[in-house]
Amino acid sequence: MADNREDDELSIPRAALNKMIKELIPNIRVANDARELILNCCTEFIHLVSSEANDICNKQQKKTISPEHVLAALDSLGFSGYKEDAVAVLEEAKAVAAKKRKGSSRLENLGIPEEELLRQQQELFARARQEQAQLEQQQWIQMQQALQQQQLQQQQQQNDGDDDYS
Repeated sequence: MADNREDDELSIPRAALNKMIKELIPNIRVANDARELILNCCTEFIHLVSSEANDICNKQQKKTISPEHVLAALDSLGFSGYKEDAVAVLEEAKAVAAKKRKGSSRLENLGIPEEELLRQQQELFARARQEQAQLEQQQWIQMQQALQQQQLQQQQQQNDGDDDYS
């Protein structure tokens, strides 16, 4: 039972494999045991190539397996025929990643022209400045009122004190 769980952790998810099979051969039914065999072959191939790439990486005294190590592993294992496809997939993945980084700007995804966003931003700044000015004016009025009260109290105290001496 433990071996079965360990195998599941080291394999391609079945849903992903089923999706790939359906996309590659949509009009053909594939038996469950054939799917299992394909899954095991894929897992073994990945293990074989990654182990060889790791060995190449270690020989070059590197700590991270790079695409070049994987391509060298394909050559070393006699899978040179896959190298061209692997390079094409690598370039496509790099292009998709670059496009995703470039296109991930929330600004572009809003669908609102930049001029409109700038106008809205300026409007928000103006409103914030107005609110801040009103707040400061209220605080100034409160301070003036407090100062007047304090002066009145001082005058009353002086008047009360003057009354005591007369």
